[in-house]
Amino acid sequence: MSFLDKAKDFIDKHDEQVDQALEKVGAEVDKRTGHKYTTHIDKGVDEAQKRTGEGDTRP
Repeated sequence: MSFLDKAKDFIDKHDEQVDQALEKVGAEVDKRTGHKYTTHIDKGVDEAQKRTGEGDTRP
């Protein structure tokens, strides 16, 4: 099994944690950019969450 396969397997098994991490990264990037790109960052985080595991698990 390649590293990429292992990473995909991990993401599939831990979708909620991955979604939470993406949310935290997005919030930090938003903060460091002075909230100038909030809409773009939110869209990027949402899209990344949709593409990992079972999708967006945020409430």
